Amino acid sequence: MSEKPYDRLDGVIWYDGKLVPWSEATLHICSHGLHYASSVFEGERAYGGEIFKCTEHSERLKRSAQTLDFEIPYSVAEIDAAKRLVLEKNGQQEAYIRPVSWRGSEMMGVSAQNNKIHLAIATWQWPSYFDPVQRLKGIRLDLADYRRPDPATAPARAKAAGLYMICTISKHKAERKGYADAMMLDWQGRVAECTGANIFFIKDGKIHTPIADCFLDGITRRTVMDLARRRSIEVIERRIMPDELAQFSECFITGSAAEVTAVSEIADWRFTPGSITRQLMDDYTAEVQPKGKAAAA
Repeated sequence: MSEKPYDRLDGVIWYDGKLVPWSEATLHICSHGLHYASSVFEGERAYGGEIFKCTEHSERLKRSAQTLDFEIPYSVAEIDAAKRLVLEKNGQQEAYIRPVSWRGSEMMGVSAQNNKIHLAIATWQWPSYFDPVQRLKGIRLDLADYRRPDPATAPARAKAAGLYMICTISKHKAERKGYADAMMLDWQGRVAECTGANIFFIKDGKIHTPIADCFLDGITRRTVMDLARRRSIEVIERRIMPDELAQFSECFITGSAAEVTAVSEIADWRFTPGSITRQLMDDYTAEVQPKGKAAAA
């Protein structure tokens, strides 16, 4: 995390088609995105100066906006180019990339068809989301009170700002209790995900993970599933009930921020990070490295 407040970092931000000094990338207090959460975003990482799965993230950003009934006025190729430009101008190799799009301030009310759609892209240096030592030993998770909503009641497959409100509440409560994060159930009481990462369990050499129908099917999630299958490790997507957790030997979470992080504890359930978790952590680290640099290493 940055030692400075994020509104005081150095560098430039791409804002509606041009680069502006970091301190000048502001929006009006009456922006619809602030009042009504009509905002979508992405979280991405650059390794060795290259953005991992750059185009996949841009495509999802566009889809998320369409789900919230607005169109980002830039193509996927233009968004890709803008992200790379900001990264270059900020002189960063290992960085986090945050594109965000929102409705502006032309109309104030639930209805906002005529509001301008803005897009901004910021990048900053950001190390591991969790303590590196704890990532190997396994982080501790609380069990969240809030649940992921029924997909018939919220745009669950969009990376929409409003969906993270209950995540922030749950993570804050977990951290106050000494945990690193919290696992959330879905609206029917089944295992769903963490506050900003997908979750996996291991039993008898097989990986089990919840079906992503009421939460984001993460790009890192899909990458890690592919990595497991390359090693002929079976990956089973299914409904998982909390009372099954005692049967699993290993647990890990995935996300652009979390990467692959081992879990040692979820409330009263215990896990021991083992060979499959460690292998996938290593495989993911190798996968995200720019291919030319990885081959030369």
